Amino acid sequence: MEMRTCGKSGIEISPMGIGCWSYGGGDYWGPQAQSDVTAVAHAALDAGINFFDTAEGYNVGRSEEAIGVALNGRRHEAVIGTKISTPDPSKIRERCEASLERLHTDYIDIYMIHWPHDEFPIDASMAELTKLKEDGLTRAIGVSNFGVSQLTAALHTGTELAVNQVCYNLLSRAIEIELMPMCREHGIGILGYMPLLQGILTGKYKSAEEIPPMHSRFRHFRDERPMATHGEEGAEKEMFEILESIRKIANAENIPMSRLAIAWTMAKPEITCMLVGTRNIGELTENLHAIEYTPSSDVMEQLDKLTAPLLEKMGANPDYFTGKRIR
Repeated sequence: MEMRTCGKSGIEISPMGIGCWSYGGGDYWGPQAQSDVTAVAHAALDAGINFFDTAEGYNVGRSEEAIGVALNGRRHEAVIGTKISTPDPSKIRERCEASLERLHTDYIDIYMIHWPHDEFPIDASMAELTKLKEDGLTRAIGVSNFGVSQLTAALHTGTELAVNQVCYNLLSRAIEIELMPMCREHGIGILGYMPLLQGILTGKYKSAEEIPPMHSRFRHFRDERPMATHGEEGAEKEMFEILESIRKIANAENIPMSRLAIAWTMAKPEITCMLVGTRNIGELTENLHAIEYTPSSDVMEQLDKLTAPLLEKMGANPDYFTGKRIR
């Protein structure tokens, strides 16, 4: 499998990575068997997928624990990315060491700030992350969900950033306007997440009312949805019209809609790796088909054109959750 380099770090990862949010089980995704996590990790490595993305905040650390168990004996084959929830400079080393213990490893390949936190000075946070790297506890520094101004502030500290992890899919293309060009200019890799927008791009939903509240809190939906906090009108009508058109293209290609959606993201040259939630061997098998399928330039152009009106309506803000956290 082709490998792609994370920014200037020299760390090479596969174009598809395993998103580990569900691992360890929890309220958001429900139960998750360790046997399935271990089976997925081993089969993924055998297939050439080497990147596993987790966070201390995923299921209160249980995701990291599950990956640590799953990679026992094969840690040297994997690249692990994990994230600190709150980059308090006084707590960063302590939190990193706790992640290392849960992951059963003595180093983290890519250690990221999960979300921007304006209450902590970015220069102090980056200084502590740099010390971790100098001491060999981490190999590279990254950020997650950083917008243009926040990424600018991080770069002004002089810290070399390997990656910025952001939401990206056919219905969520905001990063293309400002953030993607900025990452390209500064040699920062992009880790995309939610290529299926938490199941919406599988095509299994025919209306917004069918989608569970936890998966319909995004800015794509009306603000009166139960878990929404963004305060915007949403774009439900436009989104479901686009979903039907994407379905027609997938049918013409004779592939599942999910495969088309994932393959489109991985075909974008600016994307270093797409993180795909993979809960069992069946899901891994289907996801591997997305690696084998490369959309033609005509299909890419059709999808770009089809989803452009939604991009224009929703704008350049890459925060699809609150509309405020990223700028």
